[in-house]
Parts: sequence; C-alpha cells; structure tokens
Amino acid sequence: MVTEAIILAGGLGTRLRSVVPDAPKVMASVAGQPFLTYLLQFLEANGLRRIVLAVGYRSEAIREFFGSRFGGLELVYSVEEEPLGTGGALLRALPYVEGASTFLLNGDTFLRLDYKHLASQLENHHEPELVVALRRVADASRYGAAIVADGRIQGFTARGTPAPGLINAGSYLIARDIFQRYPMPAKFSWEADFLQARAPEVRPIAFECDVPFIDIGIPEALQEAQTLIPEWMNATA
Repeated sequence: MVTEAIILAGGLGTRLRSVVPDAPKVMASVAGQPFLTYLLQFLEANGLRRIVLAVGYRSEAIREFFGSRFGGLELVYSVEEEPLGTGGALLRALPYVEGASTFLLNGDTFLRLDYKHLASQLENHHEPELVVALRRVADASRYGAAIVADGRIQGFTARGTPAPGLINAGSYLIARDIFQRYPMPAKFSWEADFLQARAPEVRPIAFECDVPFIDIGIPEALQEAQTLIPEWMNATA
C-alpha cells in the first residue's frame, strides 16, 4: 500500500500576488486556513502517513506553521536553495521517499480523489512508472487536453483552444526511480519538459476520474475555493 506523497509546494504564486502578496501559494488562505491544510487533511483521511513537502520560496513560513507533524502525518521537507522548476523540485524530493512508489500532488490543486483506487493501478499494471489522474472538463483551454489511446497518454494538445477534454488534474502515482530510466537535468519543468515532451516515450497510464477539482492558481479560482473546498471536505467527513 502506498502511504507517502510528495507535494510540490515551492511555487512563487506570481498570478496570485494581487491577493497573496508575500506567501507561498500553498499558504494562500481558504476559509481562514492555509490551502495546504486541506490537502494534508484529505491525504490523512485517505490513509497516508508520510508527506514530503518540496518547498522553495518562503519555505520557512510553511515549516514554522506546520512543523514536523500534522495530525497523524509525518512531514519531511525537501528544500530548494535556488529555483529548480517543478521537475527539479521533484527530482530533489524523490530520495526522501521510502517506498518504491509515491503519490505526487501539485500544491495548488485540490482533487477529491480516492487515492487507494489510484494506488490499485500498481496491481492492474506491471510495474507502472507513472499514472496521471485526468478529469474531463467542458473547456480545457487553460490546461491543454491529454491525448489518450488504449489507456495510455500519448501527448497533450496546446493550451488556448476552447474545447472539452481530459485535463491533467495534478495528482499522480510515480515510481521513486523513474528518473533513473528517464534522466533529466537538475532544473526542469515537470509538466512541460517531462510530461508533455516525453509522453510518447514514457506513455503514462491514464486514470480518469470524475470528482470535484479546483486549481487555485488564479485569483478567480482562489475566490471560488473559499466556499467549494470546505463543502467538499465536509462531504468526505
């Protein structure tokens, strides 16, 4: 059973500066609590026990608030001394993982996913290197849509074209040693340089889900999250 997760929590939150002027994006206030609080509560409720926080910008604010434990979760910090991109942050965090596989979450996305169901892909496929949670939306233009064939992601369409599609929902199941098979530089973007550029080679498993989802990366979405996320959390209690 997978009981660990890496949360990419080093984002600068540039697009949120008008409403979150001097804090990491995961510390953006949602109904009076840091957004990260809800991610941790939800992961603990899903049976996780150990979280690696990949932090960078204003990492001290996260560490001072959450410390080394949150409820029943052990919190471990992987700190970027300089910006490495989301991929570089992940590459730095993976050695802190104790098991052969871990969940991976974008720190600005809330997906009310059944993580045990996601972990079942370890049994359904022979040694999967990467499973990507996908969610169908009416307009995929903000993200680009996944191109799926035979249960595998073949690539992604470009952003900007209004159309329905399956989008990357920001939650993954990843093998700890994936970059031993697919080497990457110390600094890179997880989505642009790896997921999108190397999808035809890696062929990640597509895990389609139809559950509540929000990406708080823009002010309008953060405002929606003020009511939506507490409602979703109450529904899982």
